[in-house]
Amino acid sequence: MRYFEDFAAGQVIETEKLEITQADLVAFASRFDAQDFHTDPEAAKGSFVGGLIASGWHSCALLMRLIAESFILESTSMGSPGIEEVKWLRPIRPQDRLSARHTILETRESRSRPEMGLVRFRCELLNQDDKPALEQTYWIMFGRRGSGFETPAGDWLAHSRSYLAPGRTSEVEPAAGPAIPARFFDDLVLGESHELGSLVFTPDEIVAFARSFDPQPFHMDEAAARNSSFGALCASGWHTAAGWMAAMVVHRRRQEAAFRAAFGAGSPPRLGPSPGFKNLRWLKPVYAGDRITYHSRIVDKRASASRPQWGLFFHHNTGINQNGETVFSFEGCAFVERRS
Repeated sequence: MRYFEDFAAGQVIETEKLEITQADLVAFASRFDAQDFHTDPEAAKGSFVGGLIASGWHSCALLMRLIAESFILESTSMGSPGIEEVKWLRPIRPQDRLSARHTILETRESRSRPEMGLVRFRCELLNQDDKPALEQTYWIMFGRRGSGFETPAGDWLAHSRSYLAPGRTSEVEPAAGPAIPARFFDDLVLGESHELGSLVFTPDEIVAFARSFDPQPFHMDEAAARNSSFGALCASGWHTAAGWMAAMVVHRRRQEAAFRAAFGAGSPPRLGPSPGFKNLRWLKPVYAGDRITYHSRIVDKRASASRPQWGLFFHHNTGINQNGETVFSFEGCAFVERRS
């Protein structure tokens, strides 16, 4: 069992490898990020990236699984408050073999909660050529020795690393009212805010997601969750983030339909992939039965120097529960097509 005191700056933790198949990639994307370059091999050939690739959120979830396997489930982990930054550096394609390397950057005792401390990591998700596909900087909270925090006994890793949707899931409920037509980069309006849609986090899907990607007891077992610092079964933070992406895809499809209805001829502007995000915060737990409504606001945009037919837009995103509490936020960016 690793306690806060067992982590020291400079330590490096490496993981075993996992192989991602096309079926894995498409299954995750079909639920959470159903863009053509994640779900349709033929359509992906003509996309920004030239072939089928994993959703960036899928890569984060796979990294979480490797973290769980390598040290989290043998520690006094109390969860993470958020992610400082993620950089998606290289696409992940079917049959890639992935591993992770974690470097401890610093440790810090908690001033407000003496029973725990925080450890800051830099983590790289590496492909079979030992090249980073993803780089992530984040904090994890750990119980201190003598604090009484222990990971409950259980075969938490007895499930597949592939996402298998359970029988009962909730679908994204679109925002009320008509959608505005999709806009090219040139026409994006700074400060404009959109409600993307909402999603109910069912107990079945909370557990199914956690079994595949974040097999910590408070995401998988109601009794263990009641005895944790969360007090009840709650969703993985990466599940909350993937829910944002699912709502964004529904919102985008409504915008594309509105574009076709308004303009008839011509195709809606295409979206490209995202190079990463910053300042992701899990502010409150998402419990079983919570409905999270997601929003996105455009805060900046910049023409791409390397790809003149594309531009980057930057957005601030939130998830708000049924009680009006913000449970999730981050700063993202993505490519969008410019006018011909």
